[in-house]
Amino acid sequence: MASLPNVMTVVGARPQFVKAAVVSRALAEAGIAEKLVHTGQHYDANMSSVFFEELGLPPVSLSLGIGGGSHGQNTGRMIEALETAILDMKPDLLLVYGDTDSTLAGAIAASKLGVPIAHVEAGLRSYNKAMPEEINRILTDHVSELLFCPSAASCSILEGEGIEAVRIHNVGDVMFDAVKQFSEVARNRSRIMEKLGLEQGSYSLLTFHRKENTDDTARLSSILEGIGRIAGKVLFPVHPRTRAKMQSAGLSAPANVIEIDPVGYFDMLLLESSARLIITDSGGVQKEAYYHGVPCVILRDETEWTELVDARASTLAGASADRIAKAAEGCGRDELEPSNLYGYGDSSLKIAQIIGRRA
Repeated sequence: MASLPNVMTVVGARPQFVKAAVVSRALAEAGIAEKLVHTGQHYDANMSSVFFEELGLPPVSLSLGIGGGSHGQNTGRMIEALETAILDMKPDLLLVYGDTDSTLAGAIAASKLGVPIAHVEAGLRSYNKAMPEEINRILTDHVSELLFCPSAASCSILEGEGIEAVRIHNVGDVMFDAVKQFSEVARNRSRIMEKLGLEQGSYSLLTFHRKENTDDTARLSSILEGIGRIAGKVLFPVHPRTRAKMQSAGLSAPANVIEIDPVGYFDMLLLESSARLIITDSGGVQKEAYYHGVPCVILRDETEWTELVDARASTLAGASADRIAKAAEGCGRDELEPSNLYGYGDSSLKIAQIIGRRA
């Protein structure tokens, strides 16, 4: 009987920590050895270390401490450091998540050394190549041996790009696994609602951090104007990038906005499930809103999670103040059409089984 593969997992950003928490647990339960490498892309304690502690992630085998530079600087430094790590750790398989610079760096380093790559959250496309994430996900998909797709639609996209069907696996969304596994823990452990004096359904929740929204002052200003037109309180955990760009542009949050520092995963789950509305440019938060049954306004001109828009769970508003205000006014929980777009919460188990069979 062939031995199980040794896996090297590359993470670097907050959403990847959540995904890795459930997949790493499944790998361990399947007896698959894993070494976790943290690039340091999210280096703020509120964006990184608190997540490792809360989610019970395995100890980091190597921390690269690379962050704070431009996309090119970070990716280049990560490729060089990850090449050294791969040569040292000698993995049978390199596992990456999503579409960050850490994802692309891991994929490039492994592909140059002939190490097979597994990509979790494969097959997503926004068809906007001005987004760094779009380039990252396309390149990673095309050099990966195992493509773990969250939906049938993402599988179809890969097939349409000429990728062999044998490489494509519809496993569902690992973030659904995480929401199912951790929501009860969040309700029992989080005290964020009491701390902030909030009640169920009494507020909207805002998050945005993407470069196209924060680095373009006109878009940033328009988003804030639109948020100011939303009725009731809007809770805003402010991403470090967004805070810095608001300050440099001389912009402040509207009077209806309550600004707080970034929160841990359990606090975020509770805030999401308790909100009457979620406004975000985060792909992960879009899906979490859907899993909680909370309507979502997307602060982007397109989304890679097109199923959410088709199901009327989310509404695209871009950065238009008018569209943001109109979308927020028109959203309601009763309008949602629940369905199993992204599997049944067993995606991490399927991933571990496929990786194990590869041996």
